[in-house]
Order: sequence, then structure tokens, then C-alpha cells
Amino acid sequence: MESRLAKTDTIKNFFIENQSEFSKQLLEEAINVRDKINEIHRIGNIDLISNANRLALYVVEGKRDELVEFAKVEGEAWACHELTVSFKLEWLQAIHRVLWRFLYHFECMQEKEADREAFFTLERNINEMMDIFLNTFFLSFSDFKERRLKTQQELIENLSVPIIPITDSVSILPLIGEIDPPRIQTIKEKLLRQISVLKISTIIIDFSGVTILERQITEEIKKVLQGVKMMGCKPIITGLRPKTVQTMMDFCVALEEYAETKGTLQKALNSYFK
Repeated sequence: MESRLAKTDTIKNFFIENQSEFSKQLLEEAINVRDKINEIHRIGNIDLISNANRLALYVVEGKRDELVEFAKVEGEAWACHELTVSFKLEWLQAIHRVLWRFLYHFECMQEKEADREAFFTLERNINEMMDIFLNTFFLSFSDFKERRLKTQQELIENLSVPIIPITDSVSILPLIGEIDPPRIQTIKEKLLRQISVLKISTIIIDFSGVTILERQITEEIKKVLQGVKMMGCKPIITGLRPKTVQTMMDFCVALEEYAETKGTLQKALNSYFK
């Protein structure tokens, strides 16, 4: 192999002059990734070969700050485009192996006696740099995933608790679908928060899209209404279905004690838009 490598005086120049051979050996090492290179480039505009050469130079030159920033960018890119982490791990392991192979040949091509202490120091530093890159990459990957999940959760919350202002002081909360314990907790938290933020003095809660209410949920709704009144906001309930009312009667839950009730949302709105 040494006959195919250009001899240089510094390790940096050695990698620069022999990039094509470095890339070739990478592709031979990373069998599973090799067939995915074009697909990864198409999906995430990530050039694995170019990035591998860049990483190798950061490692051998000891450019820790640049390597950390590079790992952060790589981690976010792989998370953003939903790329398979196992491919990245295989690719990094291949880089590590080929990197050491190149360092070995660089030392062999130098016309001087080998310095064992210097070699072991180099080994320790390179392993440390590769570990830093790997750890930073996965932290960045995980952080991006968590931020995206939080954004999606907030979007779901907004959709499940859609508070719609109709005047400066009056808003509507149309509830649709099943109301389970996690959702009623979300309703409670967001409603009380938005009453404060939007300065809502009257909130119309429309139940026409809710078909079933369990006993536990009716009790929680009562607590929500109590909280709304404690915030100085007037709660109005509309759209209760006969079956829902029957359930509340069976459970001895009288919401009219805590809120004004109207048969339909339109009747409630007529009070404000006559």
C-alpha cells in the first residue's frame, strides 16, 4: 500500500495528498454504508466522503473546537433528515480504522527511528478526539430529537385545546373527540394560562363535539370551571348532548353550579353579537 501513498513531511499534508486513497479505503471498510452514500446525500445533502476527510484532518491536527462544532452540525443534520444512526456509527468506526492505518504508514515512511512515547501519546489523543466527536454527535442528535418532539407536543396541545378569541375579552374553547385524563390536564393548564395571557373575562366552552364523558373526567371538568372562576373569568358551557347530561346526572355532577349553560354555541354568541 505504501507505494500508492505520497510521502510528505507532516501528517496533515499526508492526509491532504492521499485523500483519494483514504476515501477508497473508507468505502472498502464501510460495506453497509457504501451503498447508501448517494441516498444520504440526496436526502440530507450530506457528503459522507468529504466530511470524513474533514473529520480526519480535525482529529490529526487536534482541532478540538472545530471538531465539536462539526459534530453538533452533523448530529442535527442526521436527526433532521431521520437518517439511520447505525450507518453513522459504522461509518465512524471505518474512519477510525482507516485513520489508524494511515498513521501507521505515515510513520513507516518517515526516515527516522520510531518514538514509542510519541506514538502512544498520538494514539491517546486521536482516540480522545474520536470519542469527543462521537459523544457530541449523539448529544446533538438527541437534543434535536427532543426539541422536535417538544414542538410536536406543543402543536398537538394547541390543536387539542384551540382557544379562539372572538372579542377582546371573550373566547371560545370548542372541544372535539375523546377527553381522557392527559387531555383534561392539558385543557386545565392551557386554559388557565391563556385566561391570564389573553385577559379573557368570558370563556365559552362548547361540548357539542364530545360524545362520551367518564365520571373521572366530569369531576375534573368541575375543577377546571372552579379554576376559571377563581381567575376572575366567567365560564359558559354550550352544546351538552343528552347522553352527556344523563351521565352527569347519574354521577350527581351539576356543572350549572359552576358555569352558565346554553343549549348551543350560537345562543351563547347571540348574547355578544346582537
